[in-house]
Amino acid sequence: MAEVVQDIYPLLSKPYSLLMIAFVLDLCIGDPVWFPHPVRIIGWGITKLENIIRAVMKDMERLAGILLVIIIVGITYFFSSLIESILLTPNFSLVTSYILLFVMTFFTSTTIAVKGLIYSANDVLRSTSQNDIEDARVKLGQIVGRDTHALEEKSILRATIETLAENTSDGIIAPIFYFVIGGLPLAMAYKAVNTLDSMLGYKNNKYKNFGRAAARLDDIANYIPSRISGILIAVSSALVFRSLFTVHYSLKTMLRDGRKHPSPNAGIPEAAMAGALGVRLGGPSKYEGLLVKKPYIGEETTEDYLTASEKAINIVKGSSILGVTIASIVLFLRAPLW
Repeated sequence: MAEVVQDIYPLLSKPYSLLMIAFVLDLCIGDPVWFPHPVRIIGWGITKLENIIRAVMKDMERLAGILLVIIIVGITYFFSSLIESILLTPNFSLVTSYILLFVMTFFTSTTIAVKGLIYSANDVLRSTSQNDIEDARVKLGQIVGRDTHALEEKSILRATIETLAENTSDGIIAPIFYFVIGGLPLAMAYKAVNTLDSMLGYKNNKYKNFGRAAARLDDIANYIPSRISGILIAVSSALVFRSLFTVHYSLKTMLRDGRKHPSPNAGIPEAAMAGALGVRLGGPSKYEGLLVKKPYIGEETTEDYLTASEKAINIVKGSSILGVTIASIVLFLRAPLW
């Protein structure tokens, strides 16, 4: 029995096995609130370092922002590489090696956010279906950046679908994509880039110059994953609706409307989702009291946005499973079995 346990360790420590187990682990436990999640640590570091750099480089905001990005991404990559090298060292005892392997799997799972995304969206849909619009607004406000206090039911559901589509790319497919390329260090580095953009990538007076580097790097990092996500959403829609026509409408809308969004990337999965569901996304939204005019994406062929939102969640699940399956196959083909 001990020999079997020992012999199976090399297989479980392979990148494709790590990714699949990490994906399942995320589906099971998500992001436990009791654990100091790496993204929260990165966010804390960004806040502390921003204050220091701003104080030292008062009149050089753009350069200061570049320096902050380099330091945060560099430190994240360095420590992730160090953690990976320690946790996957095969020179420990068998029991210790398995414990470290589990820790490595857990760290990998923290780069993926399937359960958290679906749980948050379901929370909004549950309140909406119960006609508790005020509670739905509050819960939506926890996962989107726009003002939600005055949104009506249709706008709440539209925003939920948008965040499901966008975060399929940012929170699921992109980290998996970078794990395939560079393992845990590159996946964590991507999470650092994404966190920098979410905290600094605003076009207001405070971050217009300081956050420019973070926003641009996030645009570059998400360019390929967002387009992969759009294709996966289109394919998954066929499984959800059991019709190949949805793939056609999804891809057609993605190609036609994907570039209408102010972001070079967010509009791609949103347009793919809009085409698959037959809903219209985008449009004017308020951010911190300011009205931002965004073009509409997709064509509305249904008025039932609640059912469409539920279908969107299923599409996210399908896209995630397809994404991790394809990624695992790629990793498997790149490495020997043992």
